[in-house]
Amino acid sequence: MSRGKHPVPLDLPLPSLDETLGKQDSAYGALRQAILEKRLPAGCRLPSTRTLAQRWGLSRGTLEVVFDRLRSEGYVSRASGSGTRVCAVVPDLYLSAPAAAAAPCAAADLEPSCPPLGVRAGQPFVARLADPALFPLQRWTRSLTRALGSASAQSLCDADPGGLPALRQQIAEYLGQHRGIACHAGQVMITTGIRHGLDLLARSLLRPGDKVCLEDPGYLSARDLFALAGARLVPIPLEDEGIDTERLQEHRDARMVYVTPAHQAPLGMTLPVSRRLALLDWARHSQAWVVEDDYDSEFNYQGAPLAALKSLDRDDRVIYCGSFNKTLFAGLRVGFMLLPEALRPRLLATLQSTGRSVGVIEQLALADYIASGAFLRNLRAARQAYQERRDLLLAILAREAPGCYRISGQQAGLHLLLELPPGSDEAGFRQRAAEQGLLLQGLAEHCQRARRPAAVIIGYAALSLAQIRFSGSRLAALLVAEARQAQGQAQEH
Repeated sequence: MSRGKHPVPLDLPLPSLDETLGKQDSAYGALRQAILEKRLPAGCRLPSTRTLAQRWGLSRGTLEVVFDRLRSEGYVSRASGSGTRVCAVVPDLYLSAPAAAAAPCAAADLEPSCPPLGVRAGQPFVARLADPALFPLQRWTRSLTRALGSASAQSLCDADPGGLPALRQQIAEYLGQHRGIACHAGQVMITTGIRHGLDLLARSLLRPGDKVCLEDPGYLSARDLFALAGARLVPIPLEDEGIDTERLQEHRDARMVYVTPAHQAPLGMTLPVSRRLALLDWARHSQAWVVEDDYDSEFNYQGAPLAALKSLDRDDRVIYCGSFNKTLFAGLRVGFMLLPEALRPRLLATLQSTGRSVGVIEQLALADYIASGAFLRNLRAARQAYQERRDLLLAILAREAPGCYRISGQQAGLHLLLELPPGSDEAGFRQRAAEQGLLLQGLAEHCQRARRPAAVIIGYAALSLAQIRFSGSRLAALLVAEARQAQGQAQEH
């Protein structure tokens, strides 16, 4: 008997040599498998490499390498005078549970209760995001290279939780020149995107039970984030010109209102100046905050967009949210907020507690990219490409499905709203479209109390012209069939 609890297992089976693996990997696999199957139990001492080499017909040097590999991976321990022993804890038992231990689950359990319909490039017609194929990667590479080359040790560990000063300065200048907002870098806070900003606002400003007014229909993620903070959500209906500011006056006790004035999500109208002023007047008298989500105002196809709501804010009640994820590419994960002075300390404290998410190198590169003029050049090229895609889609629908639909929100942004023929079943139309390879998001799921005609959201920005021609014709055929079916049902009644 050897020292310890277990005898030396001299009856270890000869490993089957696999020519594709070689002698070393075959021996390693045989010993590892014996340990995992507990044929070599915890505490068991292995034969010496000399003994095992004679038994298996392998060189001692090969087995020394195998033993060292097993030791480095935690399967065995090697100590002078004690030999090589199997460790008490097998790493694989920590890293993964055996398949037999997994409880069987029904097929329904594998499906999410509410499967998300995420927007993505190239998929008709949920492609309402920046087309990554338009992004000039070579030019971005130069900005990244310059960022790495010019980064100082201090900038790599920048202590400002609000973001890199150079990037905040570029954003402030851009907002002043192109969105009409007089601001300075100290008001800008860097986020990973608009949803990150909304989450920070909800965490910092809302207490359970606080009333938050939202557009109805409106942006789903905003609704979800404010609900997670325990807010009491109040849907405010939309009229032809946007949020009903008269109805908003009924809620002077609200803590916050969330709006998308440049291109309402999802209906697409632009909030006129008269309603913007009424909204600001409500905020002043209610001492409430207005969250302006300016998610795609850069893409206006009928001329220069209205200046941002924030540009009219004389009482510092508007929190402006923007993002480069819609203008450059979705995976960039850089956004920003323009904060009222009274809120900045509170938001910075929340950001420090939850952890900053945007890397310094990305911020340095983006600051260089904007300063060089490349950002504006990319915007102009993208705006032209998206307008061409929108125009092609509208032309196909007008030619192949005349009188079968209504369009709104097409003047700007990365999507438009397609109203189905009267009497249509929105869910049924979406199902028939899915069978044709067209993924459509319905308007109904964006509504809280509002009841609106059946409609679907059409994202076209991240589709090629060929995809629009093919999928646009399929969509037109579905609309014609839907109109005939709706007309037939109306005649029966």
